[in-house]
Amino acid sequence: MTDQIPDAPAATGSAPAAGISASSLGLLALLTVFWGINWPIMKIALEEMPVFTFRALCLGGGAIGLFAIAIWKRMPLGIPRGHVGHLLWISLFNITGWNVFVLYGLGMLPAGRTTILAFTMPLWLIPMSVLLLHERLTGWKLAGLGIGLAGLIVLVGGEWEAMVAAPLGVLLVLGASICWAIGTVMIKLWQVPMTAVPFVGWQMVLGGIPIFVMAPLLEMDRWHMYSTGPWLAALYNATVCFVFCYWAWNVLVRVLPAGISGLSTLMIPVVGVFSSMLMLGEQPRWPEFAALALVATALGMILKPAKTAA
Repeated sequence: MTDQIPDAPAATGSAPAAGISASSLGLLALLTVFWGINWPIMKIALEEMPVFTFRALCLGGGAIGLFAIAIWKRMPLGIPRGHVGHLLWISLFNITGWNVFVLYGLGMLPAGRTTILAFTMPLWLIPMSVLLLHERLTGWKLAGLGIGLAGLIVLVGGEWEAMVAAPLGVLLVLGASICWAIGTVMIKLWQVPMTAVPFVGWQMVLGGIPIFVMAPLLEMDRWHMYSTGPWLAALYNATVCFVFCYWAWNVLVRVLPAGISGLSTLMIPVVGVFSSMLMLGEQPRWPEFAALALVATALGMILKPAKTAA
């Protein structure tokens, strides 16, 4: 894990001239798989472990892992002068808001379909990136957004009644999605001059403070000897999701236009739906395969070289 990619200048209006690099595509593929399969994993954990307790373990383990890597690689750990406030706001939206809202929503909705609502993030990010970052809304990007969202709508159709039955869960997950979009724009807008590993580690520490405090205050009476499943889920989240995936996402946000990085997440809910079927015993149906085809088409359009796709 290096910081060679995130230290590259971040584009704000278009993708690099030669298109998205092979290293960025590789990170995107790993991020899609690891974050996608995490949704049913979290659902399994939350059947026993309370929300704040689960996330406190994940954030604490992730922060320890990231700072251990930073110390091993001898990366500077300090927050640059003048950027403490920026990092606090980024952490509030990227860590606190996202994690609290999405986990409470996940407890009220089917795991696979929760990912669909969570990854409406590009719908909020695209207009923010145009207004605040002055990124160009090209025809290819707009078409890719439309086709990708059509794929998500196909998936939603199969669980519409379940979602309507839990409106608070829907609102919570949509709130998480908006928080993620705002945090992503803040990263691009403020360009905090830190290497990605300690940058993400500090987000987990600062954004995790309310979660670390609320876990014992609200959930101590629910602590008991959990079975193996929740512990394995917490371990997977702390190591794979909170060390690698959060690092990879911050890398991609720094080197890609915000709109492109947001649209590139559209495949994650498809992976989440299929992995929920495998892990939770659901059966695939035609909407899942139709959505997969639509989202794959959308990704092919938005990840085209810059000379045609911006």
